[in-house]
Amino acid sequence: MSILRRMRDITVATLNDRLEQSEDPVRLIDQYLATQREQIQQSERLYSQCVHHAESLKRQYMTAKEVMEKREQQAMLALKAGEEEVARLALQEKMTQEETYLRYLELYENARGPIAELEDQLRSLRADYQEVAAKRSYYQARMETARLQQKLNERLSGGGGTEYTYRMFNRLEERVSDMEMVARSLKEVRNVTKEALYEAGNTIKSALDQEMEQLKRKLEKEGWTKQ
Repeated sequence: MSILRRMRDITVATLNDRLEQSEDPVRLIDQYLATQREQIQQSERLYSQCVHHAESLKRQYMTAKEVMEKREQQAMLALKAGEEEVARLALQEKMTQEETYLRYLELYENARGPIAELEDQLRSLRADYQEVAAKRSYYQARMETARLQQKLNERLSGGGGTEYTYRMFNRLEERVSDMEMVARSLKEVRNVTKEALYEAGNTIKSALDQEMEQLKRKLEKEGWTKQ
């Protein structure tokens, strides 16, 4: 596992641990995204430097290869012309350029490995960033809906201004779902209370009607008649 991958895994694990205890997960996600943006920018700069260095090495070994091939052709022409000493000098230069070519070719091939690995890490970092950014707006919308519903419940039930304290559960998904469940439960309690008051009002009305009938019968016995 590369150093960059270990760093990414540690960062993600740290985010998960902090989310479990955070009272403001959206803000924590924003901080994580800001850190990820900086890490991506640094990786992109490093990638650009590595590519530039690899291109420089490639130019070096390609130049040496061209000179090597040119000296070999010159040595052949010199031999054909009977200039053996000139041919010897050309071959000596060809051997020197061949050593240079092999050295820079090896450096170039060694430089290509980290570039490929860095490309993979950049793709992974960007994918992680996009995933967290997409979830951020979703969780923010759900939390805002639950918060407004709780304030509405407090106002309709005549409750005081006690502020509900948010607590992060094992996972952010469980925490938001619990908030939604509390909102639904309070709504059901209000409906039950209204039904109970309605039934109590009907009971009182029935008793009042009975008292009225008894009073009318009593007055009739005393000779009272309706006007």
